[in-house]
Amino acid sequence: MTALARIAGSAKALGQSAKHAVFIPVVRRPDFDFPADLPKYWWDNDPAKTLLLAALSASFPAGERFFIDSVRHYQDQITDPELQKAIRGFIGQEAHHSKEHKLLNGYLEERGIGLGRLDREIQGFMDWMRKNLSPERQLAHTVAVEHFTALLAEEFLLKYDPLDQMDPRMAPIWAWHAIEESEHKAVAFDVYKAIGGSEFVRVTEMMAVSVLFPVFSGIHLVQLMKEAGELGNVKSWVQGVNYMFGKPGVFRKLLPAYFKYYSPNFHPWNHDATPLVEKAKKKWLGDWA
Repeated sequence: MTALARIAGSAKALGQSAKHAVFIPVVRRPDFDFPADLPKYWWDNDPAKTLLLAALSASFPAGERFFIDSVRHYQDQITDPELQKAIRGFIGQEAHHSKEHKLLNGYLEERGIGLGRLDREIQGFMDWMRKNLSPERQLAHTVAVEHFTALLAEEFLLKYDPLDQMDPRMAPIWAWHAIEESEHKAVAFDVYKAIGGSEFVRVTEMMAVSVLFPVFSGIHLVQLMKEAGELGNVKSWVQGVNYMFGKPGVFRKLLPAYFKYYSPNFHPWNHDATPLVEKAKKKWLGDWA
């Protein structure tokens, strides 16, 4: 039975107009190895593509600690035992993402990709949000970013061919992360609904994230390309922009699913990516699945 079938089969109200059961994320503990002979540009031998993912990886340790804290803040208010289990699974998965990407970032830093500064910038922004945003808006921020990351996982990494274009020793960490982003994509949302979070806050925080996410990613990519001496690599820029917005246009094709977030009837599990996730588990996770 697929994950979505289990969800549909045991639906339980959490305040949404449509009822969805709680999917319990599986906490895996993989141990990735990054060999010394890995090529510098391990995604399609392309600087822009590789450094874009490196920039995203730089944001994960600090960002995922923030996500954990924003959900944990409300954990004692959750009475649904299944949602409590899902929260523990979410925290376990995000903690391991933070740990493994910290190791990956250190490895890339040793190879001359300056991710330490990016990590400090993201940490500073997370600290600013902790200080200046209400706990409700911090959770809404997590809900919005989780929608972004689930879309990137399902409709980008798992749906198209980037994993096959990567060095086979680098692809598994991205496949694992993408699979787990899909598995826990509804947890923060369900917590937000369970605590009676404001629709205005949920929607307006997504508007903010829709600006912050691409701006931070774009600035960091430019910084990394400049440091790598690739800022003037027109071919890499053109190929990257075409891949994301032209043909196949993977980011452009995310837009319909992105806009569904603004519906009052939105729920992450309305988007069925189960076949993609199950296929990826068999191909990339092996015994971890």
